[in-house]
Amino acid sequence: MKIITISREFGSGGRELGKRLSDRMGFDYYDNEIITAIARNSGNDSEYVEKVLNNHGWQNFPVTFRSTFCTLPYLQANKVDLLLEQKKVIEGIASLGKDCIIVGRNADILLDQYHPFNIFVCARMDAKVRRCMERAGKDENLSEKELLHKIKQVDKVRSQTREILTSSAWGQRDAYHLIINTSDWSIKELTPAVADFAARWFGEKL
Repeated sequence: MKIITISREFGSGGRELGKRLSDRMGFDYYDNEIITAIARNSGNDSEYVEKVLNNHGWQNFPVTFRSTFCTLPYLQANKVDLLLEQKKVIEGIASLGKDCIIVGRNADILLDQYHPFNIFVCARMDAKVRRCMERAGKDENLSEKELLHKIKQVDKVRSQTREILTSSAWGQRDAYHLIINTSDWSIKELTPAVADFAARWFGEKL
């Protein structure tokens, strides 16, 4: 079984890369499917689950905790339950024994025992803003300034979440096998090279 995890800065194209890699390599793909599974298992609405998991409200807490999130006194019970369910869903995906790609959710840490190939996708801020604006839906009318704020806020939450729940920093170079800067590339052009790199990495490990 081969597992690829993709951690990414908001707007860097990590989600698109994951989907294109899954199509090219024939791997199962998990992203929003994880939210759907958590919602189904917990009896909650998908939008509610996504909102809770993406907005933990930890921005005002010092990043000093390195133990299990089950004991964090400032987390509400529903948030803890959803985080535990998310962990269960991700571990359940791995237990299927099928080649897969998982986007986000600290899957690289949760599935460390499976020796996944871990990718971190980043980009310059101007490239991230441009990508977000190009891919915005008709009902999304954020200005460049508003997008800049959103990108910083989302990445801040991701960084603090990882700091609290794991022993490694989000984006820390030695935590990943491949770091990709998508600033001056189209994801479509990058995909074959990343797929080849991943295949060679797995080949060396088998």
